[in-house]
Amino acid sequence: MPKTQGPPGNRSSKPNSGFWFSSHRLWFVVFSSTLLLFSLLFGFKVIFHRANVLGRQCLRPIAGGFFPTSRIAMVSSSDESKRNGFRSFEGLMAMVLPNKESYAEKFGYDFSDCSEMIDRSRPPSWSKILAVKAHLHNYDWIFWNDADSLITNSNVSLEQVLYSVIGDSEVQEWPDLILTKDATGVNAGIFFVRNSNWSQEFLDTWWNQKEFIRKFGSTKSGDNDALKHLISHLSPQELQKHVRVSKMQCLFNSYPWFPSWKTAFRLITSPKTTWQGSYSEGDFMVHLAGLDDKKRWARKVLREIQMSSKG
Repeated sequence: MPKTQGPPGNRSSKPNSGFWFSSHRLWFVVFSSTLLLFSLLFGFKVIFHRANVLGRQCLRPIAGGFFPTSRIAMVSSSDESKRNGFRSFEGLMAMVLPNKESYAEKFGYDFSDCSEMIDRSRPPSWSKILAVKAHLHNYDWIFWNDADSLITNSNVSLEQVLYSVIGDSEVQEWPDLILTKDATGVNAGIFFVRNSNWSQEFLDTWWNQKEFIRKFGSTKSGDNDALKHLISHLSPQELQKHVRVSKMQCLFNSYPWFPSWKTAFRLITSPKTTWQGSYSEGDFMVHLAGLDDKKRWARKVLREIQMSSKG
């Protein structure tokens, strides 16, 4: 006679050992893959920090060792309010000021802290336009540098940086705006502006892009998006004549590279741009763009500079 099955309540409740084994194996694979990924990323961190030793060349040697001396001012500002939380610039200018002033003194540039010129009706980053406009008529070039940046190689002059972009062209052929580009496009944190009618008009137009102004509290102020918009809408002729984007971001706007999901994504999607823009020993300048706790990062960079000078 066939065996009759007992009621459902009498069936064994023994766990499915196959499912248990499969789920734990999956977690092991995920954990191992994550560990391997971050090990690789730490390896890339070392590689990027030694990029210049490995052959990357950011600075173009000056042919004949000469570039026309120019009247140059380094201009910056800092919002000392606490409203941006971990992205706050409070106390940052005091930390970076000696670094930039000593560099300016070494090469005979002027340095202006224009923090008092910040227009409180807009996010503070927009006020860079006002600061540059206020000083441009007194100089040949204005070198705008955000407060969250530091000179990391004081042996490089701004004339050398300009030559790396301009080359041996005649003065009348020089561009009016020199920028760098990262994975998201041109960056408004560090740039050169030449004293010209075109520059004055461009700065006015940039300031008037009010539709790009972001609300207070946002991690973006909108001035960079406004700049991208203006650059993208210049005619090819005007763009070629007046704007120059450095082939190498590391020429004067390097970003610290550290392992994270965001930097991993950027490395995978934009490996060439990451290589050209990641900070390496010997780079002229580092920009702490998009980083939280900027004072902690600035202290780290200043310690590295100090240790390098002793070595």
